[in-house]
Amino acid sequence: MEAAAARPVIRVAAICGSLRKASYNGGLLRAAAGVCEESIPGLRVDHVDISGLPLLNTDLETADGGFPPAVEAFRDKVRQADCFLFGSTEYNYSIATPLKNALDWASRGQNCWADKPAAIVSAGGGFGGGRSQYHLRQVGVFLDLHFINKPELAVKAFEQPPKFDSDGNLIDAQIRERIKQKHAVVWTSVAGTYYRLPANFAA
Repeated sequence: MEAAAARPVIRVAAICGSLRKASYNGGLLRAAAGVCEESIPGLRVDHVDISGLPLLNTDLETADGGFPPAVEAFRDKVRQADCFLFGSTEYNYSIATPLKNALDWASRGQNCWADKPAAIVSAGGGFGGGRSQYHLRQVGVFLDLHFINKPELAVKAFEQPPKFDSDGNLIDAQIRERIKQKHAVVWTSVAGTYYRLPANFAA
């Protein structure tokens, strides 16, 4: 009897909506990404930098549908990913400009986001960035992103005791434990969704 074929590696693109070096969302994203890799054998996380993307301007596209080099490189990373983990910082009740810009660039021409599962984490004041999560889900409807609904993770970053250090790293043990308990469930769901999608059904 032939041995069963090994499942392919699940490639997760982790994308932070904040460009700040010590971003709390970046720190939360790193912590959640670590749990991803610990929770599911064969899952690999690639942190994708969006800071070099120009603002969306279709004048930058070539007549044959090409894009600036930084955009082409970003679109390639999105295409190569099987699923996504977003760290969605909130500004004025919505998604931060860099993240919306990245979403838009990778949707031009062939939509690179389509039919892939995704999850969101956020940190901030008030509701912990929860309203940005809601808007990101709305954008995902048109992009055909399959967001995992629950459990949710929105960290109230400015409540005491401190949740992050001066470099933006998560230092709160309770939140880290929440990530371990809840986001193992999230990424089991993400993996399940990935393998149920028609394009991957035979994998």
